[in-house]
Amino acid sequence: MKRILLFVLTNMAVLFLASLIAHLLGVDAVLAQKGIHFGALLVMGAIFGFGGAFVSLLMSKWMAKHAMGVRVIQQPATGQESWLVETVRRQAGIAGVGMPEVGIFDSPELNAFATGASRNSALVAVSSGLLQRMSADEAEAVIGHELTHVANGDMVTMTLLQGVLNTFVFALARVVGALVDRGDRRGGSYFIVVMVTQVALGALASLILMWFSRQREFRADAGGARLAGREKMIAALRALQANHPAELPNAQLAAFGIAGGDKGVSLQRLMMSHPPLEERIAALQNAA
Repeated sequence: MKRILLFVLTNMAVLFLASLIAHLLGVDAVLAQKGIHFGALLVMGAIFGFGGAFVSLLMSKWMAKHAMGVRVIQQPATGQESWLVETVRRQAGIAGVGMPEVGIFDSPELNAFATGASRNSALVAVSSGLLQRMSADEAEAVIGHELTHVANGDMVTMTLLQGVLNTFVFALARVVGALVDRGDRRGGSYFIVVMVTQVALGALASLILMWFSRQREFRADAGGARLAGREKMIAALRALQANHPAELPNAQLAAFGIAGGDKGVSLQRLMMSHPPLEERIAALQNAA
């Protein structure tokens, strides 16, 4: 809750600063001549930007269960399921978060993810392939990585950052449209400029979001090393490296999966949600 309050207050300060800069530069006066109030535009952008992001967050567990076919373990039926639930319970206690729901999804890939609207209402799910093909030590480290995402509040932070970016993409695209178009916003040229600008700014926003996602993965690896042991976390990443895992098919879940981050070049590398596995391994090896 403190994280959300701080982020909301910060965003309000940014919106105020943007309005002040627009006033000093005379942008708001130009927009007013075209019937646009810059402050109201920012507020509308925030409503649409944060509204969509928070709806997605609130529905994240439901969407994950249905999109990935996650079977939530209500009562462990096998020794493997008992081990999984107890490992999550033990690490959640160490990390100081509420016991998440624990699930398994059917996939031969080595993967896992965490999602949920809060630290105390999360879902941690692992693939059947991970349980079958990883050692207990490696799987324990993967669970620690995912629980660190939960403990760090990464789901909420990513949602808030997405909301801020959505706000400015929405507002700035319409500012550019109004400044470029010489008409009264009823012609088609205004909407064309807005659509093109929104696509361009959306691509830039994605670069920012993916950069943050990559930094967050290093922190989750470090957390997994604290919860399970550094050598176990390195072994888990090496197992992923050897099996060339694919990212989860759902884009929102992919950002919180353990896998991803093949070597890339130029723009492809900038759009990765995960750093390359060799960089993640090197970061753990070099950690004090």
